[in-house]
Amino acid sequence: MDLLKKWSVFYVEAGCDEVGRGCLSGPVVAAAVILDENFNQNMVNDSKKLNFKTRMDLDQYIKDNVKDYAIAELPAGFIDEHNILNASIHAMHQALDKLSIRPELILVDGNRFHPYNFIPHQCIVKGDSKVLSIAAASILAKNYRDKLMIELHDEHPEYGWNTNFGYATKKHQQALVEFGPTKYHRRSFRLDYSIQDECLD
Repeated sequence: MDLLKKWSVFYVEAGCDEVGRGCLSGPVVAAAVILDENFNQNMVNDSKKLNFKTRMDLDQYIKDNVKDYAIAELPAGFIDEHNILNASIHAMHQALDKLSIRPELILVDGNRFHPYNFIPHQCIVKGDSKVLSIAAASILAKNYRDKLMIELHDEHPEYGWNTNFGYATKKHQQALVEFGPTKYHRRSFRLDYSIQDECLD
């Protein structure tokens, strides 16, 4: 099924999504995207449904063919201080702050959001698989965060961030037992996993 190109008829819409909520380490990253009327790429979908290569191939196309986009990140320390939900929403606010075009309606993936700059918003559960602008935002945010975690892997290769991107895989859990947490780990999250524990989605 094709994703919706417009949620409304009359408004300039910005689709927003975030990635990294369930990770043990690294930032939460959010993106905001305002589509161009001529945007035409039927490969764009929820980033979780696309493999790494497809997402990376779409990255520059999205950036070159939308009216506006922006990406923002918030580190583990902010997440620990404000909790992951508030950090995720604040990252989306920061991405919206960076847009050069002011949206008239904000479309948000999920069911929670805080009001932003007196602009109306619409929360859409599984919006990244329903609305094109949200799907594009999910791809930009995911690609940005994956590249960042690959860079951080060079600093701490023992955790396997180049493949698990901060999620609680067995290798990541084993490294936490052996080496303890880094400054990039979220101290407010449960980090004392036994290796038998189920990984986060």
